[in-house]
Amino acid sequence: GDQEAGEMGLAAVPGRQAAFRQGLAAAVQYAKAVGCPRIHLMAGRVPQGADRAAVAGEMETTFVENLRYAADLLAQEDMIGLVEPINNRITDPCYYLNTPHQAAAILEKVGRPNLKLQLDLFHCQIMDGNLSRNLETFFPLIGHIQIAQVPGRHEPDSPGELNFPYIFQLLESLGYNGYVGCEYAPKGDTLEGLGWLQSYWESRGLQCGGTSKATE
Repeated sequence: GDQEAGEMGLAAVPGRQAAFRQGLAAAVQYAKAVGCPRIHLMAGRVPQGADRAAVAGEMETTFVENLRYAADLLAQEDMIGLVEPINNRITDPCYYLNTPHQAAAILEKVGRPNLKLQLDLFHCQIMDGNLSRNLETFFPLIGHIQIAQVPGRHEPDSPGELNFPYIFQLLESLGYNGYVGCEYAPKGDTLEGLGWLQSYWESRGLQCGGTSKATE
């Protein structure tokens, strides 16, 4: 979409289906060029001036139709489409897709195996909390995990509500073997902001890069 015009994705925005398909085609080309097999299909915002409840049905219908189109296109490229709930309490009051429960219901209606849930634990904690149970419940749908401390959205070892060593061990116990995206704003520079990861690896008996000291 047109970010300068206030758009944040188009997949659920009525009347913008042609623009969504055009953007998707471009995203596929970028993804192929860099070898990335997953594309975030952003739902978009409730149209300005519209009542969320009044347009919810039309937006869901648009979302489902666009996601089916996207899934079929991505399947030809052996790619995965991702949908991410973004909290509407702090980050974006107008974003359409807000909770993993809503996302799971949408994915069930779409019914395509190559569409998955992009679960950002920052947004999930703000909207619903109950992270352990939510990770267990929605684990079969998860295609990507993102992390940030709550409420500051900084490094996982910054002060906040979430116990990331526990969460990482839970993900391991569930069998998660995908990427964990660092979707946070570093308090300082990027490299300094990765110090938490070095400390975490050392606490697990690992060296930089996740290699076990015992095997070297």
